[in-house]
Amino acid sequence: MYPSAAVEPAMTDEVLFEPMERTTPRFYITAAILLCFTMMMLGVYFRQLWKGLGVTGLTIPVYWGVYITNFVFFVGISHAGTLISAILRICHAEWRRSITRAAEVITVMVLLFGAGSVIVDLGHPDRALNMIFHPNFRSPLVWDMCSITVYLTGSVVYLFLPLIPDLALLRDRGKKRVWFYRTLALGYTGTERQKRILEKAIAVMAIVVIPIAVSVHTVVSWVFAMTVQPMWHSTIFGPYFVVGAIFSGIAALIIALAIIRNVYHLEQYLKDIQFNNLGLLLLVMALLWFYFTFAEHLTTFYGSSPEEMRILMSKISGPYAPLFWTMVVCCFIVPVSILSQPRLRSVKGTVVASAFITVGMWLERFIIVVPSLSQPRLVQSQGIYYPSITEILITLGFLATFILFYVLFTKIFPIISIWEIQEGREKALEEVHERVSAYMPGPEKVA
Repeated sequence: MYPSAAVEPAMTDEVLFEPMERTTPRFYITAAILLCFTMMMLGVYFRQLWKGLGVTGLTIPVYWGVYITNFVFFVGISHAGTLISAILRICHAEWRRSITRAAEVITVMVLLFGAGSVIVDLGHPDRALNMIFHPNFRSPLVWDMCSITVYLTGSVVYLFLPLIPDLALLRDRGKKRVWFYRTLALGYTGTERQKRILEKAIAVMAIVVIPIAVSVHTVVSWVFAMTVQPMWHSTIFGPYFVVGAIFSGIAALIIALAIIRNVYHLEQYLKDIQFNNLGLLLLVMALLWFYFTFAEHLTTFYGSSPEEMRILMSKISGPYAPLFWTMVVCCFIVPVSILSQPRLRSVKGTVVASAFITVGMWLERFIIVVPSLSQPRLVQSQGIYYPSITEILITLGFLATFILFYVLFTKIFPIISIWEIQEGREKALEEVHERVSAYMPGPEKVA
C-alpha cells in the first residue's frame, strides 16, 4: 500500500480527487463551448489551406504577422512552468507545492500551440519537413526547431516524473480509469528505494530544464536578431526575450491558478500567500521588462540610424503608436501601480495585473514583429499590415483549444500535486528548521 495512506483521515485531501471522480454539467457546457471554437478554427484553417495565405493580411513586405506573434507569445508563456517550478523546487520554497503542477502543464501544452502557429504560418504544412530532410544548419530556424523539440521533450519528462506518486494514489483508490493509472504509475508503490530514485530524477530534471528553457527563448530571439533588419539586429534581444517570457509566463500562471482555485474550490491549497509571492515576482519582472524596453529604444534613438528611426517613430507617434502606448500601460503602468501596494497584491489584484500583462505582452511581440517589416530600407516597399478575420479566428481557436486541453487535464490528473502536499505536512517544518539552523549563528563561546 502506498505509504501516504497512513495520513490522518481529516488530511486525506479528498477535495483534490473530486475533479477526476465527479463531473458536473458545468464541465460539459464549458467543454462544448471550447470545442465549438476549436471546430471553428479547424474550418477556417482548412479554408486557408484551400485558398492559400491570400486570405490573411500577410503581404510584401510584411510576411510575418499574427501567426509569428502567436509563436513568440506562446513559447514565452511556456516559461511559466519550467523556470518557476524548477527554480522554486531547487530553492526549496515550500509555498511552491500547490502551484508547480499547474505551471508545468502550461509549459507542455502551450508549446504545442507555439509550434502549431509556425505550421499555420507556412501555408503548406508539408514545408516543415524540409527542416528535417534538408536542414540548413547556418539558419537560426533550424536551431529553433531543435531547441523547442528538446524543450518539449524535457518538459514532458519533468511533468511526468512528479505525477507518478499521484498516479499510484489514483490507482490504489480504484474508482475510475484504474487500468490507465496502473499503466502510467509504472509499478510505483512508494518504497524508500523508489522514493530516492524519483527524488533524484526530479532534482536532475529541475536543473537540466532551466538552461534549456533559457536557451529556447534566446534562440527564438536569434531568429530575428541574426538578420540585418532594422531594430531586430540587436545583441539585447536574447535577454530581452527571456525576461519577457518569464514575465508573461508568471502572469499566465496566476490567471490559471485563480480559475482553478475558484472552479474547484481549492482556497485551502491556493492561498493568498501564493498569489502575494507570485505578485512580487511579477513586480520584479515588470521593472526588468521596463529596463530592457527603455534601453532598446533609447539606444535606437541616440544611434539615429535613418532606417531604425523610421521604425521607432512609427511606434512612438506613427500608425503603431496606439498599440505601443497600450503595451506600455498594460505591461508597466497598471501592474506596477497594483503590485507595488501590499494591500492590492490579493488574488483579485494579481489577476487584474496579470490580465493586463498578458494583453500587453502579446502587443509587445506584435510591435517587435510587424513595424520592422512594414518599414524596409526601400521606402517604396513600405506597407501597413492589418490582421484578417482568418488570423483572428485561428488565434481565438488556438487559445480556446489550449484552455480545453488544460480543462481535460484537470479531469484526468490532479492539478495540485497531492503527494507533495502530504509530504510537506509530514516533513517540511522539520526540513525548514534544519535548513535555517544550519546558517543561523550560534551562541558565542566564552573563553
